[in-house]
Amino acid sequence: MEVRASLKNFRATPRKARLVGNLIRGKKVNDALNVLAFTQKRVAGSIQGLLKSAIANAEENHKILDVDDLFVKNVLVDKGVVWKRQMPRARGMATPILKRTSHITIILDEK
Repeated sequence: MEVRASLKNFRATPRKARLVGNLIRGKKVNDALNVLAFTQKRVAGSIQGLLKSAIANAEENHKILDVDDLFVKNVLVDKGVVWKRQMPRARGMATPILKRTSHITIILDEK
């Protein structure tokens, strides 16, 4: 039985979030939490919270008693909305600043 948890409009670029997501794909839940605890990326803390939320969803909504059997089936990091800003430059010009966001979805499954 698949269990999902998602985080929408997270203020990090999808390219940087995919680096952390690829680290935990296919691992058992306890191993993935350990990997995220020692990863030196800003995104790792938010993905760790999202993984804990998916575990709580499995326990509460789907009544899965043994959490040790869960593993990370997939981590999807999709492009979210892009905030467009402008930076003033020389001679009255402006350059665009793109503040990218991402949608992160974690899918857990039982072995």
